[in-house]
Amino acid sequence: MSDRPAPALASIHEPAPLSLITGYCTQIYAVADAEIQKLRHDPSELLTRALQPAIWLLLFGQVMAQVRGIADGGRYLDFLAPGILAQSVLFAAIFYGIAAIWERDLGVLHRFMVSPAPRSALVLGKAASSAVRGLSQAVIVYGLAVLIGIDVSFRPAHILGVAIFIAIGSALFSTFSLIIACIVKTRERFMGIGQVLTMPIFFASNAIYPIELMPPWLKTISSANPLTYEVDGLRALMLTGGTTKYGLGFDAAVLIAVTALLVGIAARMYPRLTS
Repeated sequence: MSDRPAPALASIHEPAPLSLITGYCTQIYAVADAEIQKLRHDPSELLTRALQPAIWLLLFGQVMAQVRGIADGGRYLDFLAPGILAQSVLFAAIFYGIAAIWERDLGVLHRFMVSPAPRSALVLGKAASSAVRGLSQAVIVYGLAVLIGIDVSFRPAHILGVAIFIAIGSALFSTFSLIIACIVKTRERFMGIGQVLTMPIFFASNAIYPIELMPPWLKTISSANPLTYEVDGLRALMLTGGTTKYGLGFDAAVLIAVTALLVGIAARMYPRLTS
């Protein structure tokens, strides 16, 4: 008789893949919920963030609407609204890393680091909470868009698509912000770099003018800018009769690929923030 254990007995103590996935998702949710609780206790942040898209749509949009040819023959405000939605998500997410620096100073980050949760779960939890904030921005921009007469699509499939693009875009830029925080490690440096990065990312995209109007060198930068693909997807989904330049599938694939890359980098760098 063979002394080798039966295969079934050898694997009886191995964790089931489903339980591993469930545990991983639970860890992501725990980190995200802690961040969302902050927003529940201080909802005034949503009101202050509503001012920026209102200024862009009501002031900048009304002025630029007088410039002929900037929106390919359509209404400029319709062209602008998805770009301002993407901008609101970007500006909310790009400063997310400063919260990680605050957590380090308060000792919260050290408790995260000694927990059994994988570093990628901690990063994804931060990204998920940023997505919730991004979706709250969408509600604000949608309300403003309706008030000024923008032809917004309320088809359920389109609203779901907008929510997905916002969630991915928020995750992408908040993770990018976390990487910056791991590099600079101080609030003062982070604020300076954050201010420097947001405007080039925004203006080197198709958010407020078509790519066709850009000089060749800026077109090249725009094609490498993830915000360009987020805006392209939002423009097709948010507006009635909206179109996409690159295709929704390609837009989503670019955003998901860049987000996955940044999550991998952030998971490696996150522990360095404590040093």
